[in-house]
Amino acid sequence: MSTTTLPIIDMTKAYTERQKLANQVVQGLENEGFLFIDNVDKLDYDGLFKACKWFFDKTIDFKRAVMRNFWNPANKNVYRGYFPVQEGEPSRKEGFEFARDVRDDDTTIAKNNWFYEKSPWPEEDGSFPFKAFMQEHYEILHNTAIEILRLAAIGLGIDENAFDSIFADRPCTTFRIMHYPPWEGEPPSNALIEDGKVLITPEHTDTNFLTLLTRFDYAGLEIKNMDGQWVGVDPRPGSLVMNIGDTFSRMMGGRFKATKHRVIDIKEDRYAVPFFFTPSYDGDIGINFMSKATGQGPDHKSERYGPWVLNVIKYQKKYFEYRVLPDIEPVA
Repeated sequence: MSTTTLPIIDMTKAYTERQKLANQVVQGLENEGFLFIDNVDKLDYDGLFKACKWFFDKTIDFKRAVMRNFWNPANKNVYRGYFPVQEGEPSRKEGFEFARDVRDDDTTIAKNNWFYEKSPWPEEDGSFPFKAFMQEHYEILHNTAIEILRLAAIGLGIDENAFDSIFADRPCTTFRIMHYPPWEGEPPSNALIEDGKVLITPEHTDTNFLTLLTRFDYAGLEIKNMDGQWVGVDPRPGSLVMNIGDTFSRMMGGRFKATKHRVIDIKEDRYAVPFFFTPSYDGDIGINFMSKATGQGPDHKSERYGPWVLNVIKYQKKYFEYRVLPDIEPVA
């Protein structure tokens, strides 16, 4: 399998070589669409791996307590929490996900807006501070994503804080831990096979704004390069893999690439921790940052992120986990 070398963004140089780093971010997003992010302050990769093992090594009865309502009707959470491996689906993974909770007295959010439902948390046994650790790392990765966007803005020659407002008011970001369990024996007959490889996550682009992925020391991630060929991304321990989603690419008029990627079966337990950095439900994604950077064409046609992305994920991409969710009513 051929592999690719991604651009490396060293966050220790974010202020000492700010313009140079900003240019590297822009160049990488215009070409590969994927970057390595090195030296994120206070990010504990060993701790993230322990968090994965602590949760996924538990019994299914333990996980059922935070399972989504679709699989455990006794629970109220429909969007956050635990989802099991879906037999018969092309993606073979289980996961737990949460978000930053909003205030109970916030009357500007529709009561059935599941983007903002309270995150359920598993009962802890004292062996690992799961909730506190994961919430702390949410903030570390949120701040890292904001800083990367500021570098991108500098590289584009626009206001450094141009992207901030889209996320400032209640981001819909999802933080997820994932486990890809191997099949016992050969993959079943309905497994998805392409180019002689068994896929555990099929080809896709992310829909959100920006993804920061902790993949530890595992192989299996492949991206489609500029020649249309699938190439592997070599593991880089102690580094994040970053890519952007359809939302950001759309706001850049396609100048930044939402690159297609997939995950192949490596025939062993595999863990990953993606941070899906996402605008607020009412965040204005109608801003054309390509026009702002070039001074050509209209630069703004107001459009809210929430209604746009709901249409994409439920009726265009038709992800299973979203098809089963109710529509969100507007605020009265």
